[in-house]
Parts: sequence; structure tokens; C-alpha cells
Amino acid sequence: MLHTEIEQRLQALAPEQLDIQDDSEFHRGHAGNAGGGHFTIKVKSSLFSGKSQIMRHRMVYQCLQDLMPHRIHALSIQALSTDESFI
Repeated sequence: MLHTEIEQRLQALAPEQLDIQDDSEFHRGHAGNAGGGHFTIKVKSSLFSGKSQIMRHRMVYQCLQDLMPHRIHALSIQALSTDESFI
């Protein structure tokens, strides 16, 4: 299952908190989607401390890069350091 594979790959970021939501059902059939899934990822890790949002997103994408664009079409990412809180 893709959700499990994403979760396993993101363990490389040593997450303190990880939430993966499959939003694919809400995006089926839209232009440009060749069948990959849409996911929302909330991840909290000490590895993000002192890094910009761009760098944090790059770290997430690096873990998942070979899954895109065929298995993952789109990601919404919230990446926080351990001293930050989700809104």
C-alpha cells in the first residue's frame, strides 16, 4: 500500500510526529493527473531545526522522489521542527 511505503520512507527523517492523509478521492480525474495519488503530510522532526520551509520540503521530496509523478501526483506538506506546533 502506498500510504505504508510513504510512512516507511519518511522514517529517514526520524519523525517525532507523522500524519499522512490520502486525499486522492477528492482529486480523481482532474486534468494532468495520470493516476498518481494526492497526499497531505504533516511531519515534525528535529532534523528540520534551523532549516527553511524550502529545505524541509526538499528533505521530504528527497525521500519520495522516485514515487513521483506516477504513484504520487501531488503533496501538501507541513514540516515542522520539534519546537513548533501544527496549526
